[in-house]
Amino acid sequence: MNIDYLQTFREVAKWNSFTKAGEMLGYAQSSVTTQIKKLEEEFGVVLFERWGGKIKLTQAGVELLEYANKIISLLEEAKQNLSEQTELSGTLSIGTIESIAGFYLPPYLQAFKNKHPKVNLLLQQGICKDLLKGIKEGKYDLAIILDKKQEDPDLNFITIKEEPLVLVAKPNHHLVQFNNVSIKDLNGEKLIVTEQRCSYREIIESLYRSYVIRFEYSIELESIEAIKRCVSYGLGIAFLPLMTVDEEIKKGELACIPLSHPELKVYLQLVYHKKKWISQSMQRLINLLLEG
Repeated sequence: MNIDYLQTFREVAKWNSFTKAGEMLGYAQSSVTTQIKKLEEEFGVVLFERWGGKIKLTQAGVELLEYANKIISLLEEAKQNLSEQTELSGTLSIGTIESIAGFYLPPYLQAFKNKHPKVNLLLQQGICKDLLKGIKEGKYDLAIILDKKQEDPDLNFITIKEEPLVLVAKPNHHLVQFNNVSIKDLNGEKLIVTEQRCSYREIIESLYRSYVIRFEYSIELESIEAIKRCVSYGLGIAFLPLMTVDEEIKKGELACIPLSHPELKVYLQLVYHKKKWISQSMQRLINLLLEG
């Protein structure tokens, strides 16, 4: 059996799309289809079924995906262990969220690439819950999330640091002048929020519910930069991780509302599967992040 067929199978399962898998692997869609058919013939099963114009794994496909992940992982382990004296190479797939990708990771990725230029870093963004699911499904080698401290019997979580959530506003906002602002003082204030299912949006929604305050927002955006711009124009206030607004606060472009609620924090966490084989390149990236 050609191991490339398993790689292609994993990619189709990852994207639920023959076309997308072909784009990512540099194959024509017809080539992807042929490879999947050859796998189905070899195992005597149907791996994908079509429904509503989409494809999904059959039960046989789910089982083969688990074996494919193990086989490819073992091959990668063998290659890595047999080439310890050579320069690190290969690809690391990292799942993370926008705020980490844009405001935390760049200097670490630069330092890593300077030391290991032949290692390709594939950075993919998503919602924290989807990233954890992706780790379980083998889509990512590791994930870096901002969330409450997490636990899962299948996953390893390493806390890198605590990150405050701050409430930012235009510098002339009326709440900025106070020394102490309570949650109830925010009643009626229009919020600019991140998309639904964002981890820290859920934390803020829960906080509002606990104080029986109506969660009102005027604008919902997926982009942190867009949220900051809207806040700077006085369109509302926003709860954001400090790392994403630290520079604007120092420049006086945004201001913190002094909220008296010490529990507003999330944790920067590294996540990988407990059964995941840790390559040298993955271990060195983990070490770099923890040393930072």
